[in-house]
Amino acid sequence: MTKKVKETFDAINSGNYQVMLDGLADDFVYHFHGRHALGGHRNTLKSMDAWWQRVGRLLPGANFEIREVLVSGGPWRTRIAVNSKIRGDLPDGTLYENTVLQLMTLRWGKVAEVETLEDLQVLERALSVVAKHGQQEALAEPIEDPGPGSSAPQY
Repeated sequence: MTKKVKETFDAINSGNYQVMLDGLADDFVYHFHGRHALGGHRNTLKSMDAWWQRVGRLLPGANFEIREVLVSGGPWRTRIAVNSKIRGDLPDGTLYENTVLQLMTLRWGKVAEVETLEDLQVLERALSVVAKHGQQEALAEPIEDPGPGSSAPQY
């Protein structure tokens, strides 16, 4: 499973996030902590695709370096923890660098849950730099699917 996780991140680093979308279960939840342009809860392929497109526009060329992958459980409920670094150039010439922790639950090899945590101060500073250089989407509301009490997707 560690090899599959690393291969997925290698594909993302090459610009192919479709491999991540293909690995999602029919019924999944993806939660990126924080109320910012990349934050929020998603549970449809449409919103995840829109989110990855946004990531590509806001942090083009950002790459993940996998530092550690921990795997536990059987194929009916596999728990994975990924510790990685993300790095990428910002439009002002500075380097965006952050630690990313992801906790995942797989059911029979398909990703059912993802929880993503980053240092939000570092991420929000990077999004501010991106916005100051003309990409106002960096200040947009999160792309989210409707939850209880909401009427429409926000993407």
